[in-house]
Amino acid sequence: MEVRATAKYVRISPRKLRLIMDQIRGKKVEEALNILKFSPKKGARMLKKLVYSAVANAENNFDIDVDRLYIKRIYTDQGPTLKRYRARALGRATMIRKRTSHLTVILDER
Repeated sequence: MEVRATAKYVRISPRKLRLIMDQIRGKKVEEALNILKFSPKKGARMLKKLVYSAVANAENNFDIDVDRLYIKRIYTDQGPTLKRYRARALGRATMIRKRTSHLTVILDER
């Protein structure tokens, strides 16, 4: 049975998150959490919380044994972009894009 958890409007770009997601895709939950725990990247903290949330959903809502879970799918979609402007030389302004992400983790039993 598939168990899912989502996080929306996370303030980090999807491109940065995909680097970490590729490392844990298809791994057992325990192994994935160890990888995230020791990763120095900012997105690893957010993904760790999301995986813990999916494990809690599996345990509480579906009575699934946590030791048998693995990460079946993990992906990110781009959320809305916050647009800000910064003053530059000669009276110009450039746009700064603060990107957001929607994260999804799907766990399954093996």
